[in-house]
Amino acid sequence: MPAHRLPRLPGPVALPEQKGAAPSPARPERFNAAPAGAVEHALLTCCRSVRWARRLTEHRPYPDLGALLAAADEAAYDLTPADLAEALAGESLTALPEGAPSAAHTALGAAHAAYESRFGHIFVICLDDLAPDEALDRVLAGIRSRLANDHEEERVLAAEELRRLARGRIARLVHMFEE
Repeated sequence: MPAHRLPRLPGPVALPEQKGAAPSPARPERFNAAPAGAVEHALLTCCRSVRWARRLTEHRPYPDLGALLAAADEAAYDLTPADLAEALAGESLTALPEGAPSAAHTALGAAHAAYESRFGHIFVICLDDLAPDEALDRVLAGIRSRLANDHEEERVLAAEELRRLARGRIARLVHMFEE
């Protein structure tokens, strides 16, 4: 197994889809009251850094979603290179919309392969609040432009995209806890 890949987490783990954040309750009461193990496991679906998930779990309770998102941002900014590699290893490739032509699959596959070969991890981009018919163009343009980055510049950009992804996933996660 390559060094940048994480072993599978025990139990079912599905990364929430990248969609616009759902409206959230003012107070994440059930999220705050849930057992630490369940919260940490759920947070790992938002960002696969164990240290990040533990930090957010240990700092509960949060008075509202905004405070949780601020704590998630701070924890994301504090990711070490090893934490970032761990989190990136848990990400999935961007899926194409149903009915996408085979040429799109080929182009996206080639772009992902070139990116992973250059940087050692998959390409991440936050597509929240983007219409599904715009996603493929945004991903392909993003990969092509970011392939020109040096490794340090790309590490910073990948960390920022991962932080943005985690924010949307957390908002949806807290909303699910409170339903």
